Amino acid sequence: MGKEQIFTSQAPAAIGPYSQGIIAGDFVYTSGQLPMDPETGALVGDSVEVQTVRALENAGAVLAAAGLTFEDVVKTTVFLCDMADFAAMNSVYATYFSAPYPARSCVAVAALPRGARVEIEMVAVRRQS
Repeated sequence: MGKEQIFTSQAPAAIGPYSQGIIAGDFVYTSGQLPMDPETGALVGDSVEVQTVRALENAGAVLAAAGLTFEDVVKTTVFLCDMADFAAMNSVYATYFSAPYPARSCVAVAALPRGARVEIEMVAVRRQS
């Protein structure tokens, strides 16, 4: 099975030796998306709500570049710097998905790149026609 790199200008460029996303067989893997403006590369907002929206929009742009939507997502991982932000992140996150919801892990981390409060990665599956 080969792998194909996903790139879109609608999400922030990689800030290291990694791809925005990879297609491998029927699966699409997004790298963790930070709440960065794709045009400027600057971190957006101070609140976890604003940052969650931007991280999800960035991940959605990577999915779209692969021809997918949030409905194709089967697993997400959310990284939070402070678990006290969980409820606020969750309220935004819930507006992007519908039942059956993807599986999810949410973990607290000591820090995220660029001082972000949240980072989100996804795994999606391409539907068979």
